[in-house]
Amino acid sequence: MPRINSPAELEEFRKGLLSNRDPKKPCITLCSGSACLASGSGEVGASLEEEIKKQGLSEEVDIRRTGCHGYCERGPIIVIHPEGICYFQIEAGDVPEIISQTLKEKKVIERLLYTDPVTNEKIIHESEIPFYKYQERLVFGSNGKIDPKSIDDYLAIGGYAALAKVLSRMTPEQVLEEVKKSDLRGRGGGGFPAGIKWEGSRNAPGEIKYVIVNADEGDPGAYMDRSLLEGNPHSVLEGLTIGAYTIGSHEGYIYVRQEYPLAVENVNMAIKQAEEYGFLGKNILGSGFDFTVKVHQGAGAFVCGESTALMTALEGRAGEPRPKYVRSNIKGLWDRPSVLNNVETWANVPLIINKGADWFRQFGTEKSKGTKIFSLVGKITNTGLVEVPMGTPLRDIIYKIGGGIPGGKKFKAVQTGGPSGGCIPEELLDLEVGFDELTKVGSMMGSGGMIVMDEDTCMVDVSRYFLDFLTDESCGKCVPCREGMRQMLKILTNITKGKGREGDIELLQELSETAKEASLCALGKSSPNPFLSTLKYFRDEYEAHVKEKRCPALSCKELIAFHIDPAKCQACMICLKKCPAGAIEGGKNRIHVVGQEKCTKCGTCFESCPTRFSAVKKTSGEPLPIPIPEEERIIIRKSQEK
Repeated sequence: MPRINSPAELEEFRKGLLSNRDPKKPCITLCSGSACLASGSGEVGASLEEEIKKQGLSEEVDIRRTGCHGYCERGPIIVIHPEGICYFQIEAGDVPEIISQTLKEKKVIERLLYTDPVTNEKIIHESEIPFYKYQERLVFGSNGKIDPKSIDDYLAIGGYAALAKVLSRMTPEQVLEEVKKSDLRGRGGGGFPAGIKWEGSRNAPGEIKYVIVNADEGDPGAYMDRSLLEGNPHSVLEGLTIGAYTIGSHEGYIYVRQEYPLAVENVNMAIKQAEEYGFLGKNILGSGFDFTVKVHQGAGAFVCGESTALMTALEGRAGEPRPKYVRSNIKGLWDRPSVLNNVETWANVPLIINKGADWFRQFGTEKSKGTKIFSLVGKITNTGLVEVPMGTPLRDIIYKIGGGIPGGKKFKAVQTGGPSGGCIPEELLDLEVGFDELTKVGSMMGSGGMIVMDEDTCMVDVSRYFLDFLTDESCGKCVPCREGMRQMLKILTNITKGKGREGDIELLQELSETAKEASLCALGKSSPNPFLSTLKYFRDEYEAHVKEKRCPALSCKELIAFHIDPAKCQACMICLKKCPAGAIEGGKNRIHVVGQEKCTKCGTCFESCPTRFSAVKKTSGEPLPIPIPEEERIIIRKSQEK
């Protein structure tokens, strides 16, 4: 690998790369992010290489294993360039047909294309597919274009141009002013202005300063940072190096959880390549600026997403938060000035430097600029990663991009901000997504998790679930968080089991206020958010659980019961055979009955009953019908007998 010693050499090297790349040469980009790998992308890649070699096309066709394309619901995904033909849910067995038909004969294989669920039209190009059409993929868009293990791919799309610009033509003060002017706010949860944070560290006393990437990302259902590190690690390294130059740091860390093996592998490889090319290490691009980066693998503690806990873990101690009498950008890692931003924040920096703060500010709202990547999961048709401008209405994200709620179910709520966020109801679906807008309605941006819930979701149980997660993840250092959450979880669990008492709701509110006011760190202070937001918008569900011992969503196991409607039972024996508890009584030509004393409420009978019969009913808080005597359960079906 050549070492590049100046911005002029970088530009010359980039021109050489582009001159050796024929834009008309067929290239198959295969999504090889974690989600697609789990769906068989590795096997598809091996089959592609084998088939291309078998058909003698090795010199004529390129294969590029890229990062996540975002549309995880439809993986594995391939895009055939230069035509831009997009195929979904590819299997290894589809490869010979793709090579022979699409590459050789230039014919589109319709069964592998996206089908519009409304018009039933087949869509060929990625940009025309609704999931992608309504996005603005500024940060995430390069994921589908480059091989994350190839620094040359990153350089070919303009990589490290921002770093070269900064080191050769801008002073640290000028970089700082540009970042401040952009109004870039941290994408990791708090939304603190990045430029203000950087300025605090730059002006802080001390020769040794640090820059840190927070890639801990412990929110259930969130994987934006992981996918960026997997698919475009050099963009994060470039942003981090620019930040280091700006504040006067010469040492950086990437704190990434050990559960992200592909991200760890790709970022380590990117660091090695950047060092060999001269973008990290001594005298970067001949500027005299030195900077090194190390990767630290965390042990998976959710609390280490909090800045001081993360820094404590980096120091080699148990990851526990500490009081913020002095901000960590003034006194952080080893009590030295430290700038901590998450993966997405750092990846935005090269864009701002290359295109300018004014360009960046054209996206978003007055107080929330740029775009944001969200992990769209839950009861949604199109699961995946979406990037939209700040200010995009929730309704557009869920229905235009997400495709709405599957199975004809009704939307109920969307939870944003991870376990410490809040649930937003249907009447607020036109809310524009932004840091302050979400906070006003009792939720938060968080790192970007977005969990959609339908009519079958019990909001009391949702609150209990997230509180259970947070209780388990609490470091236990302060009493309001350790004991307060434990007691809240106990009360909520009792409510979902039909053991709630008058006054429980008020007691939960009191405990919530105590945790918010007296907890040491943001985990404890925000832990009541799921309860408080669900209580605010779904209080009727709490009251139904406590006063009527009823779950309106028919979700809480202890409060539901199953029975079989004798008028609809066809004695098909499907539910009887599938019941794992042997709770269903009946036989051939005999109406079935659920024996309540044996029923474990697993729901197998409800799920297995053919929809054309819909004989199994689920109820909550209602008296069960009187069982039919054995001698009256014979079904007479004269039409069948004839």
